[in-house]
Amino acid sequence: MAFDKVRIRFCKSGDLRLVSHLDLMRAFERMLRRASLPIRMTEGFHPAPRLIFAQSLSLGLIGLDEVVELEFTEEIPPEDVLERFRKQAPPGLIIHSARRIPLKLAARPRRAVYRWPLTEQFRDDVFKTQVSDRLRELMAQPEVWSNREKPRPRQVNIRPYLRAAWTDAGSLWFDIWLTQEGTARVDELARLLGLEDLYLTGPAVERVTLEISDELAPEEIAQTPTIAQQVRPWKGEPTKPAAVETPREVWGATSNGPIVE
Repeated sequence: MAFDKVRIRFCKSGDLRLVSHLDLMRAFERMLRRASLPIRMTEGFHPAPRLIFAQSLSLGLIGLDEVVELEFTEEIPPEDVLERFRKQAPPGLIIHSARRIPLKLAARPRRAVYRWPLTEQFRDDVFKTQVSDRLRELMAQPEVWSNREKPRPRQVNIRPYLRAAWTDAGSLWFDIWLTQEGTARVDELARLLGLEDLYLTGPAVERVTLEISDELAPEEIAQTPTIAQQVRPWKGEPTKPAAVETPREVWGATSNGPIVE
């Protein structure tokens, strides 16, 4: 049987940014069925469509140029895949492009660039100066340890993953290396900069660029650093205060026993 493989670039925005990665996978499965595309299924007791996302997107973030790869049971023109997907895409999902790739080729994310639009906040010169100073201090440190609770409590040095960070007239930017062993997250960078509350309630962060290794020139690939994950033990701290235990109330109970009517 001849198989085919297509790489799709898409945008996830609007209310769809509040959809989890698992639900996004389900949305793509429904789109495949509705588009009547000859998708290849996995083997085993629970077959599933063979679709792989290059890099999952955290809940609440906007992805402007994300990547998903699909395998089909027969050759199908990428233009046909593109047209059918666009007809079935829900609001907030924009299909940019589709191209055929070799069956054995798999997307390996190399780098991601995030933009955090803080235009309103940056109108305050004091706020912008404080953020710039914190950012400069962060970049000057040889090690930046971040606490992570999952899958187990530990501290990770995220400084090697931070390629660059800067501010412009209205945004805060992070340029981050992506590796199979790990990476830095925007939420922990916001916490280290003292902007955790703004990250939860302020403007949504956008992943502007998701760079795939096989789409780059060899001279660019040669400049990719080798990053070994640095981890140290951390006992962890409770994220919420312990709940105060209160006596359980039982309807109709008295010191002399239950009330019987």
